[in-house]
Amino acid sequence: MFLTSVNLAKAKSKTILVQMMSAAGTGYCFNTKRNRLRDKLVLRKNDPFGKISMHKNDR
Repeated sequence: MFLTSVNLAKAKSKTILVQMMSAAGTGYCFNTKRNRLRDKLVLRKNDPFGKISMHKNDR
Protein backbone atom coordinates (compact mmCIF):
# COMPACT_ATOMS: atom_id res chain seq x y z
CA MET A 1 0.00 0.00 0.00
CA PHE A 2 1.44 3.34 -1.07
CA LEU A 3 0.66 6.58 0.70
CA THR A 4 0.84 9.80 -1.26
CA SER A 5 1.38 13.14 0.37
CA VAL A 6 -1.08 15.75 -0.77
CA ASN A 7 -0.61 19.36 0.22
CA LEU A 8 -3.99 20.73 1.17
CA ALA A 9 -4.45 24.46 1.53
CA LYS A 10 -5.66 25.59 4.92
CA ALA A 11 -9.08 27.15 4.88
CA LYS A 12 -9.04 30.83 5.84
CA SER A 13 -11.94 32.64 7.36
CA LYS A 14 -13.66 35.29 5.24
CA THR A 15 -13.87 37.67 8.19
CA ILE A 16 -11.20 38.77 10.65
CA LEU A 17 -11.46 40.38 14.05
CA VAL A 18 -10.03 43.91 14.22
CA GLN A 19 -9.56 46.30 17.11
CA MET A 20 -10.89 49.81 16.48
CA MET A 21 -9.04 52.63 18.27
CA SER A 22 -10.36 56.15 18.83
CA ALA A 23 -8.73 58.79 16.64
CA ALA A 24 -9.17 61.32 19.48
CA GLY A 25 -6.45 59.57 21.47
CA THR A 26 -8.64 58.85 24.52
CA GLY A 27 -7.65 55.18 24.51
CA TYR A 28 -11.18 53.92 23.88
CA CYS A 29 -11.29 50.82 21.70
CA PHE A 30 -13.66 48.03 20.72
CA ASN A 31 -13.52 44.90 18.59
CA THR A 32 -15.47 44.30 15.40
CA LYS A 33 -15.41 42.01 12.37
CA ARG A 34 -14.51 43.02 8.84
CA ASN A 35 -14.16 41.21 5.54
CA ARG A 36 -10.61 39.95 4.90
CA LEU A 37 -10.50 41.34 1.35
CA ARG A 38 -11.85 44.78 2.27
CA ASP A 39 -9.77 47.91 2.79
CA LYS A 40 -9.11 49.17 6.31
CA LEU A 41 -12.26 50.07 8.18
CA VAL A 42 -13.11 53.59 9.39
CA LEU A 43 -16.28 54.00 11.48
CA ARG A 44 -17.96 56.92 13.20
CA LYS A 45 -19.10 55.90 16.66
CA ASN A 46 -19.73 57.60 20.01
CA ASP A 47 -16.63 57.83 22.23
CA PRO A 48 -17.82 57.66 25.88
CA PHE A 49 -14.59 59.20 27.20
CA GLY A 50 -14.54 62.12 24.76
CA LYS A 51 -18.33 62.71 24.95
CA ILE A 52 -18.40 63.29 21.19
CA SER A 53 -18.56 61.03 18.14
CA MET A 54 -15.13 60.38 16.67
CA HIS A 55 -13.76 58.40 13.77
CA LYS A 56 -12.41 54.97 14.67
CA ASN A 57 -9.52 53.53 12.73
CA ASP A 58 -8.74 49.88 12.04
CA ARG A 59 -5.54 48.83 13.77
